[in-house]
Amino acid sequence: MDNVIISIEKGSIAEELAITPGCALLAVNGQPVADVFDYRYLIQNEYVELLVKTPGGGETLFEIEKDEWEDLGLVFASGLMDKAKSCANKCVFCFIDQLPKGMRETLYFKDDDSRLSFLQGNYVTLTNVSGADLDRIIYYHLSPINISVHTTDPALRARMLKNPRAAGLAAKLDKLRDAGLAMNFQIVLCKGINDGVALDRTIGDLAAYMPAARSLSVVPVGLTGHRAGLFPLEPLDAADCARVIRQVSGWQKRLKAGAGTRFVYAADELYLKAGLKVPGYAAYEDFPQLENGVGMLALFGHELDKALKKPLPGERGARRRAVVTGSAAAAFMRGNADKIMSRYPDAELAVVEVANDFFGENVTVSGLLTGRDILKTLKAADPGEVVYVPENALRADDNVFLDDITIEDMERELGVPVVKIPCDGAAFVKAVLSDRRNQCQNQ
Repeated sequence: MDNVIISIEKGSIAEELAITPGCALLAVNGQPVADVFDYRYLIQNEYVELLVKTPGGGETLFEIEKDEWEDLGLVFASGLMDKAKSCANKCVFCFIDQLPKGMRETLYFKDDDSRLSFLQGNYVTLTNVSGADLDRIIYYHLSPINISVHTTDPALRARMLKNPRAAGLAAKLDKLRDAGLAMNFQIVLCKGINDGVALDRTIGDLAAYMPAARSLSVVPVGLTGHRAGLFPLEPLDAADCARVIRQVSGWQKRLKAGAGTRFVYAADELYLKAGLKVPGYAAYEDFPQLENGVGMLALFGHELDKALKKPLPGERGARRRAVVTGSAAAAFMRGNADKIMSRYPDAELAVVEVANDFFGENVTVSGLLTGRDILKTLKAADPGEVVYVPENALRADDNVFLDDITIEDMERELGVPVVKIPCDGAAFVKAVLSDRRNQCQNQ
């Protein structure tokens, strides 16, 4: 049951009422609770009635007087208080379909839930969304909503997502715009399918939704080495990526002049694959598409440069440090390491480029590095006296890589401390210039 209470926050109203873990919420103010949005909406008032089922099977009605919007302190088994909706599409580019067998079960779940778009920033196709669901999104004003569009050509979208319902996107976007909801969009670009003229059409169609439309990212399709039996797709080569960047840049100039915003952005990966310099910090405005790998390098470099202008506390003995990264950003990270060593000659930094044997040579980003590939590379190189691994390669709020190898496993095999650091330029500088012992204690 998704409304089961697993813990009670200390000092909360629920603790005062002696509600215990194992109880289940049945209703608020006499109304059933479908998910977390119902719950949050129903408890906002100063007087609330909770109907709770106890672990013994009995039912208790709690009458509560509190401040408006004050939280009750209940923590539920599911953050949604409901099961996430799985994806009804069979996208030709789906990354999950390209995962090798034998990984942990949760990695194979394909969510396509508009509620997770609001709560966690996930991108959804809206093919799962009925008219009633759309009305509920609007009623609760779940804004911004992040939408995987890929193309605005109805027939092409239905073919790419292998779902006839995918053709009905425009009517849903119209309704969201008319209700005043903000929207961010994503295009996964597939060579020879939704690029070229189709990409121009999509950018133009989505730009017409401004100002409700806030941003659009263009991301190259990710292709692993596990595509046997799947739809034939080709990776974008350097020339393809350069062509897409020119296309996006042209739209940015027109939209900036006419609407005051660039609106559409090419992913950092496109610039790296094209061998082109990533735009500067100012080119990304308020960085609306960071989660899609858009502007991450510009922001990282900006933060690093600012940090290097300030005096940094901490012991900086001459220690050899290994900085792990994927193939795509290796040259970028080496440039940043050189900046640090130029300012602090006692900081010996070696950027270790890890090839992705697990997923295949076409996967070059650091966020998809596995523990075994990192270990294999470091064992063949010199891990130094401390190893730094990017936080985005680990499960959120955990020390576990995609292949279930942990930081502790890595430390035992390498015989040196392994420290995760955020994908943040200032945090990176602080980490590699701080005393190694302090860093290990703060993992």
